[in-house]
Amino acid sequence: MASRQPGPGVDETPGYSTLPEPAAYADAAGSTAPRTDAPQTDRTPSDPPPRTPSLYAQTDHFRQRLHQQGRYVSVPIATEAIEAGQLRWNTTDGWRFALVRDGIRYVVVVGDTETRSPVIVTGWTEVADWTAASDADRWDDTDLQTIRLRTDLSGHRDEQIPDRIRPRAVDRPFSVGGHRIVTDAGAGSVECVECDGRFRSKDELTRRHCRR
Repeated sequence: MASRQPGPGVDETPGYSTLPEPAAYADAAGSTAPRTDAPQTDRTPSDPPPRTPSLYAQTDHFRQRLHQQGRYVSVPIATEAIEAGQLRWNTTDGWRFALVRDGIRYVVVVGDTETRSPVIVTGWTEVADWTAASDADRWDDTDLQTIRLRTDLSGHRDEQIPDRIRPRAVDRPFSVGGHRIVTDAGAGSVECVECDGRFRSKDELTRRHCRR
């Protein structure tokens, strides 16, 4: 496929900004300290979360992901997912909003029963339709290879996956476990451009510190 311009980073994403801060939310969410004027809620895990983006705070974890190469999540996308995305309950991490745009599925995980206001916990991307994504001007081939590789590493965290790494070709480094990794088509491992380490699983990437 002909190469397109690299996908935008967070600072280049149109409409990038922070969501309005809600009245308060718990320190446990890893966010700003609460004010005392926030109303208490009696929500239970079975109650669907609200679709009003301005009510949501952001965990530090989510904020960090906004600035990481190869994540492709942004506040405008999270806002749109909350407003119009498909809502599903997942037994692992609770409520998820999912939005498909240009062949890519954006997943936004939220929580709102253990904090004093709803919180965006995390977010990620998946390839929902490779053909549609390839045809979209928004993505180049490296973007799609990066998303698919990150999905495979996370989906098989404790396993070595050389057969899933070999089809991927990623020449723009992206961060996993403190390493900045790339890979060539046919290689059965990813390589850190900082420490030259080679890894076949996400578990290895997170256990072995990058020795820059």
